[in-house]
Amino acid sequence: MENKQYKVDENSIINYYEVENDKEKLLLLHAQGTNSRSFFNVLNKLSKHYHVYLVDYYGHGQSSHNKDKYNLIDIGNDTIKFINDVIKDNVTILGHSSGGLIAAYIASNTSLCNRLILEDPPFYSSVGDRRFSAYNHVDLSTVCHNFINQNEIDDFVYYYFINQYCWNFFPDESREKVRTKLGEFALKYRKKNPDKDLKVLFWPKKFLEGFKGLQDYDPYFGEAFYNDSFNKNVDYDKLLSNIKCETIFMKAKTTIGENGLVQGALTDDDLNQVNNLISNMDIVKFECGHGIHSDKPKQFTKTIIK
Repeated sequence: MENKQYKVDENSIINYYEVENDKEKLLLLHAQGTNSRSFFNVLNKLSKHYHVYLVDYYGHGQSSHNKDKYNLIDIGNDTIKFINDVIKDNVTILGHSSGGLIAAYIASNTSLCNRLILEDPPFYSSVGDRRFSAYNHVDLSTVCHNFINQNEIDDFVYYYFINQYCWNFFPDESREKVRTKLGEFALKYRKKNPDKDLKVLFWPKKFLEGFKGLQDYDPYFGEAFYNDSFNKNVDYDKLLSNIKCETIFMKAKTTIGENGLVQGALTDDDLNQVNNLISNMDIVKFECGHGIHSDKPKQFTKTIIK
């Protein structure tokens, strides 16, 4: 695997990893808050079947942090340039979460995408007033917004850890005690390891997956989802109906809280709307959380290869 960079223009660089071979091309686009390293756990398996490209899109990893480009159209168009100039061939594109929104935009706007794999992207649920009922809004997006508008804490990883929405799931009587104690562990680790993925004593490894690469994340990207500027001038009905390539939609488990909070990427109704618009789409459901490639790596890779 080689780490490379592609210069889009004077102010924009796309960082990526490549596993070269003579097999079919596969482009992987990560979720918001992480980076391309989130796919490293399935890379060995996938690279036996594909020539793999893993891209950090803007605001993540070592790619440019330029908040003027934190929207679907600019990121999508610049990734199409990357495909034209670097991959130079037809490619299968897989996008996880917000990476799935980008993957769909690319598939809708270039004939070079010959297959599309959507890993639990938040179609419709992250747009307009609907976003207020989405978990991402009450969690990462709101934390980003609040972080930008305060000046007491300058470490976003630590700030996110102590302010993430999941503390609301702890019992009232123990919440603050546990939050304070684990926050101390997180702060101590961050001071010693500012360039490493967060590790916190007693915090489940599964939930630490959401912090992988967060130290290289720009909170202004989350602000773009908070104020809905990421989706500015995007007609998702038109975008999805223009996708003609073979498509697989990987749907993770979604639950609806008592307050109507969508704990997941999108509802079954949203998925049905997507299915009605993409003419050649199969749906594969997974009994796991939003990070399918992390929770169910064997089933994930088997689905792609099949």
